Amino acid sequence: MASNPSSPNHPHPGPRRRSQRVLMQVSVRVRGDDAHGKSFEEEATTLAINAHGALIQLQARLKSGGKVLLQHKQTQEEQECMVVFLGPVRSGKAEIGLEFSSPRPTFWRVAFPPEDWSPKHPEARNAIATTPPATKK
Repeated sequence: MASNPSSPNHPHPGPRRRSQRVLMQVSVRVRGDDAHGKSFEEEATTLAINAHGALIQLQARLKSGGKVLLQHKQTQEEQECMVVFLGPVRSGKAEIGLEFSSPRPTFWRVAFPPEDWSPKHPEARNAIATTPPATKK
């Protein structure tokens, strides 16, 4: 992965994200083995999603590099994931970054914006400005 130099838009140098992150709550079920090797199954809601995985909060404690199965509760589709991020614990739940075994942009059933998109992008304003107003019937 290419490094991303520090700038006002990217204050933290480091690896560049492979796909745009979308803050979206999706109901999921996660199952696998916890950090102690004990089987668990837990329902959760995503904090953010992208074509390569999700950020979720779980009560179960997992270990980095561990494998879990992530199930999209609406579609019942399952995807094997690897734990790639262990974040802070808040209210008894830890932030967990999960990465799909292979990219699955259709898993979430959303269209992801292009990598360089942001709400400040000129095209975002044009899309809003060119949307015709609703007509009354």
